[in-house]
Amino acid sequence: MSWLAYPSWLNAGDNAWQMTAATFVGLMSLPGLAILYGGVMQKRWSVNSMMLTFVAFSLVLVAWVLWAFKMGFGTPIGTGHGFFDSFWGKSGTVLSAGAEEGQAIIPSITEGPAFHFPMASLVYFQFVFAGITPILMLGSVLGRINFKAWIPFVLLWITFVYTVNAFLIWGGGYFAFHGALDYSGGYVIHLAAGISGFVAAGVIGPRLQRDREIDAPNNLLMVAAGAGLLWLGWNGFNGGDSYYAGANASAAVLNTNLCTAVAMLVWIAWDYIFRDKPSLIGSVNGMITGLVAITPGAGFITGWAAMAIGAIASTVVWMAIRFLSRAPVFRNVDDTLGVIYTHGIAGLMGGLMVGVFADPAVVEYIGVGGASNLPGKAGVLHGSWTLLRWQAEAGLFVILFSGTMTFILLKIVGIFVNLRLSDEELEIGDHAIHGNEVYPSDVPTLGGPHAPAWQPGGGAVPAGAGA
Repeated sequence: MSWLAYPSWLNAGDNAWQMTAATFVGLMSLPGLAILYGGVMQKRWSVNSMMLTFVAFSLVLVAWVLWAFKMGFGTPIGTGHGFFDSFWGKSGTVLSAGAEEGQAIIPSITEGPAFHFPMASLVYFQFVFAGITPILMLGSVLGRINFKAWIPFVLLWITFVYTVNAFLIWGGGYFAFHGALDYSGGYVIHLAAGISGFVAAGVIGPRLQRDREIDAPNNLLMVAAGAGLLWLGWNGFNGGDSYYAGANASAAVLNTNLCTAVAMLVWIAWDYIFRDKPSLIGSVNGMITGLVAITPGAGFITGWAAMAIGAIASTVVWMAIRFLSRAPVFRNVDDTLGVIYTHGIAGLMGGLMVGVFADPAVVEYIGVGGASNLPGKAGVLHGSWTLLRWQAEAGLFVILFSGTMTFILLKIVGIFVNLRLSDEELEIGDHAIHGNEVYPSDVPTLGGPHAPAWQPGGGAVPAGAGA
């Protein structure tokens, strides 16, 4: 009976929402970030930016099903609850019929009701989170990273950085066991991407000076379209992490949009105060800041807290870009899209504010054995400082571990392949690296002397080209 199309444990509504939410998150990467990056970069880096995005998504999926998923969400390497016992999961594949179609489980999570959807839904849902993380990190090193170096680095980073953070905080590892909360990846995804991207930018070195001085987007329409896909895709990002199609999923979606709207409006207000006029790029940064800041707590807080988080995070990140960026350590590192601010600082702020605003009255059922988890986990405003302590410790670990491991992995990759493109490739851009460009300058006119043979006036129609 357990292998019927609708076994007794499967809830069709929960399963449909889980797959839908995963697809929304996937759309944030492809095409969301691909076209945002393709539009925000200078014309000669548009194709390269999109190619790096697509290849990272593909690489992570293959690694995820072959070994990485179980490292982040499988059986712990140890038998106790000490740091190194619950540091990592044992690797393995998830491709057999039993693994894909059986009931989803996370072995280290022993409290809360069972999942009501198959393992394949959980694997794919968690993949799109893993897949977007190096793509976010990529924003720090666009315009100079070697495509050939990016491929092995992504595989190594997902294996030795992402899976560790995921297991420790999400998979029932050390920080989860002691009560740290990260609803949808403020730490595991955004803080890790911001720190790792900043370190990578420092190791690889800056773009050409002229690229830094003339940092003009080539297509603001692409930027707006990509940003819109990010915003609405985030409904799956945060709405799916309740793991059921219930009241908490709805609250998380509403909180996500509230926080984002407030953050964007506050950003525009600061632009008016200091710059006289708001910009589209600045407004998109405000939007992203809100999305990132709400991610750690979307399902643990109320709407009032979501609005407060949006206002606080937007103000902190806006001020950081204006003032903190002048400090030598930030000024001397060419973080192409400022990922350290909109993802690193915003993710850290969001995680810490969970320790302030988490409301024990919110309906959230996922808990980890041995700890006093939600329901009942209170932030500072609800009478407890314990959660804030664990939020701070988990955030500090992600910063130190992700930064250190990124440095080590890049140095290893650099032994075998140049991390940075050659000077000639940096001057030419897309055409030198991929053989084409986003807006070809020499496009044949219809029927002209260089027109393809199938165009009117250009010769014979090839077989199969039409009736």
